Amino acid sequence: MSVNKVILLGNVGRDPQIRYVGTRPVAELTLATSERARTTENGQQVPERTEWHRLVLWDGNASVAERYIRKGSRIYVEGKLRTRVWEDRNTIKHSVTEIYVDTLELLSRPSDSNQS
Repeated sequence: MSVNKVILLGNVGRDPQIRYVGTRPVAELTLATSERARTTENGQQVPERTEWHRLVLWDGNASVAERYIRKGSRIYVEGKLRTRVWEDRNTIKHSVTEIYVDTLELLSRPSDSNQS
């Protein structure tokens, strides 16, 4: 048995990019998660650390993203890791790791959003 599950809670880094594969909507966006700055027991300062994640949402979740998610929105997602590898025209291999979102919860909307 194996498990491929990711749980993230963070802030959206840019407005979702929407495209269609046939009639199916696909949204791509970035999510920032941060660990607070802290001081260890021995007095060492540990700075804040931010990680950026690439999210891919399909169908209903993509439609929700298109309508309600904007840069700065706070969201909770559950999904799975997927890594894509491709070769460019100079035969250089590239890879990207993305989270394919299964569950999406909107926790807030940016205060400057005028969406309805």
